[in-house]
Amino acid sequence: MATETAIKPKKDKIEKQTESQEVVKSPKIKVSLAKTSVNKLSDIKKNWYLIDVQDIVLGRAAAHIATILRGKNKVDYTPFLDCGDNVVVINSDKIKLKGNKLNDKTYYWHTGYPGGIKDITAKKFLEKDSTKMFRRALKGMLPRGPLGRKQLSNLHVFKGAEHAHEAQKPELIDLSKLNNKNSR
Repeated sequence: MATETAIKPKKDKIEKQTESQEVVKSPKIKVSLAKTSVNKLSDIKKNWYLIDVQDIVLGRAAAHIATILRGKNKVDYTPFLDCGDNVVVINSDKIKLKGNKLNDKTYYWHTGYPGGIKDITAKKFLEKDSTKMFRRALKGMLPRGPLGRKQLSNLHVFKGAEHAHEAQKPELIDLSKLNNKNSR
């Protein structure tokens, strides 16, 4: 006994005809998909911020400033563009370190020659050049490569309260009011 299986041809988008109906084709539905927009370098507006780091913990200040330098605080953040803002940091010589890091923390670098490993404690580094210490902390929080170097060039660190960027009219950000743990 052979089973009768008839393969019926599919009629695309045609409904079956009944006694009182005619053949009706269903209309094509147009779906508009959301389009992804990508920012261009010319679309990005850079702001200037002034941050006073007097009596602020180094790592907490550097983490907040790194977010601003990368542009992650903006709505139009684009990972592969320099969409961060310019940051002016003042009073870098009055930055604080938590615990006993001032005496215990050691910074290392190598001269490139055999046996050329050098070190300096955080206390001596802060006395010698506090701007380099602050830049080094921020450099570790930014991406490696050309984009990270470009973002780091938007950082302007000064030892005292005076700076050379008054003409840009930077907006003041008070880090001590953002979190109680920021200040020591």
